Amino acid sequence: MKNLWYSIVSIVIISSILIFMTYQLNTKNHHSTKSSITIFNWGEYIDPALLKQFEQQTGIQVIYETFDANESMLTKIEQGGTTYDIAIPSEYMIEVMQEKSLLQPLQKDLLSNIKHIDPYFLNLPFDPHNQYSIPYFWGTVGIAYNPTLLDGQTFTSWDHLWDPSLRNEILLVDSAREVMGMGLNSLHYSLNSVDHQELEAAAHKLYQLKPNVKAVIGDEGVQLMIQNEASVALTWSGQAAQMMDENDEIEYVIPEEGSNIWFDNIVIPTTASNIEGAHAFINFLLDPKVAAQNAEYVGYATPNLTALQYIEDEIVSDERFYPKETVRQRLEVYRNLGLQHLGVYNEYFLAFKMAK
Repeated sequence: MKNLWYSIVSIVIISSILIFMTYQLNTKNHHSTKSSITIFNWGEYIDPALLKQFEQQTGIQVIYETFDANESMLTKIEQGGTTYDIAIPSEYMIEVMQEKSLLQPLQKDLLSNIKHIDPYFLNLPFDPHNQYSIPYFWGTVGIAYNPTLLDGQTFTSWDHLWDPSLRNEILLVDSAREVMGMGLNSLHYSLNSVDHQELEAAAHKLYQLKPNVKAVIGDEGVQLMIQNEASVALTWSGQAAQMMDENDEIEYVIPEEGSNIWFDNIVIPTTASNIEGAHAFINFLLDPKVAAQNAEYVGYATPNLTALQYIEDEIVSDERFYPKETVRQRLEVYRNLGLQHLGVYNEYFLAFKMAK
């Protein structure tokens, strides 16, 4: 009986120790202190060397987590539990986060390097006066293609994707706004249309594209294009840049009807516990040399005007990735459509995928 009692006591003590250690570990991993910041970013969306550089310069430890969609990022921040000091949402999600009171106003006096941002990327409709956000990267949606696999075929219009010769050749990104947007743009409608007839017409046209679609796919589409396992892809400019860096035969074009121009931005959630450290990190990223190094690593265009002088001319002069104002004028920013209208987009897109 005594041995049984000792065994029970031992189990209780060991369990208590394990619970305490787990709590300490979770606290360390998921809660910022004044000597650390927790960053929530897209995957492969920063040069890891810069995180080390920031730690060495400031003594602030960086705890880094990633997400794969704006919506999953929003859900995790809403749920709480992790005190994220920095997040990198896209433009339409910033509007959503503002509506939900999830963002802290920025203290501009702590962001001396904001002067390096191109004015074109400031005071945009999703955050007038940049009260809550600072531009991080920007880019476009377009068509990546390999003419050597297509008998020299090129693309200037969305409509070229419907060519019968492209049967089972096209990769589409697994995203409702991009795919439905392609359908809308091909009919010269707005990417932010909430008109039922326009959305139905776009969905109907997408159904006609089905024979040409090889797969609706995620990031793995980059490798499929690089390895010549696909010849055409609806993709983002940064992914196209990765493809072209590994496969010299691949080209990228922004269709003449127009497309999406997107902006990912740095914000400080209301859950942040190290406000001063968060501002220090933002200001660090805004340093022109840091921004240039980050842009060359990630492959997307930087909104940091001063940083351009530190990036190879071959990159910044490439109008496919740094389009001129005349091209930008026919591009649209995604707006927050609201849950009801976004649900309609998702329903049409899901029906398209199921039919495929």
